[in-house]
Amino acid sequence: MTLWADTRASSGTLDECIDRIARKEPLGMDDLYQLAAPGVYAFALSVLKNSHDAEDVLQDTFLRIYDGAASYHSQGKPMAWILTITKNLCYKRLQELKRGGAIPLEEWKDYGLAQSGTTSDDRLVIQACMEKLTDDERQIVVLHAVSGFKHREIAKMLDMKLSTVLSKYHRAVKKLKNNL
Repeated sequence: MTLWADTRASSGTLDECIDRIARKEPLGMDDLYQLAAPGVYAFALSVLKNSHDAEDVLQDTFLRIYDGAASYHSQGKPMAWILTITKNLCYKRLQELKRGGAIPLEEWKDYGLAQSGTTSDDRLVIQACMEKLTDDERQIVVLHAVSGFKHREIAKMLDMKLSTVLSKYHRAVKKLKNNL
C-alpha cells in the first residue's frame, strides 16, 4: 500500500527542463518547478520538520538549479541531482538552526495527502504513524513513496549502504502497518 501517488517525472523531461533553463528559456524553470517541486518540498519537510524552512529550502534549491543549469551534465538522474542540492541545503539549514521535532498536522497536507482525497481522520492516522518513525526512516519512506525513487538511488542520495536503506525501509513499513 502506498500513501501517495508517484509524482516523479521522467528523467528525460527533467533533463529537457534543465537544458532549457541553461539556454535561458523563460518557461524552462516553470516547467521544472511544476514537475519537481512536490518531491523537493516533501523531502525538505521530512528533513527539516518545519514548513517555513522547507519552503525556504525549496526556493533556494530552484535558485541553485537556475545558477547551475549551464554546468549540469546529465547522467540520466536529474532528480537525484536536484535532491542532492536540496539535501545539502537542508543540512546547512539544520546546522544554522540546530533544531528538530515533530511535524505539525497541518504541514502533512503539504506532502500531497490533501490532494489524494484523504480525510482529516486519515491525515491524523498518517501523522501519528509517521511520528513513530526515525528521521532516517521517514526520509527513506518519503523519498520512495512521494518521489518514487528506487532504494539504490536513495542509498546514493543519503550516503548509505543499500542494505541499510532496505532494512530501514522495511522496518519503517512494518512500524506503519503495526500502527495502522
